[in-house]
Amino acid sequence: MLRSSALITAAINQRQLLRIVYPPGVRIIEPHAFGWSADRNLLLRAYQIEGASASGEHEWWKLFRVDRAESIDLTGASFDGPRPEYKRGDRAMRAGIIAEL
Repeated sequence: MLRSSALITAAINQRQLLRIVYPPGVRIIEPHAFGWSADRNLLLRAYQIEGASASGEHEWWKLFRVDRAESIDLTGASFDGPRPEYKRGDRAMRAGIIAEL
């Protein structure tokens, strides 16, 4: 978990795309916020640009529980910055934000 936390924080700070294996499959995401839920789960708010989707929305905002990810890796590609509709201070992260755009 420590490696994932450092990797996610670095990806946000450096605006790097992540490849996450999260049910039902592989996704490519732009990480925007990383923090703790009220029940102390690590959460990652991201804009998914391609890949699998349980909801059927392959490109849209997603909230991931980090402990449910099978793997998280840098893709080597970057993104421009926050999406226009992104709002800082994600309310899902009630127990604290570790990093955000």
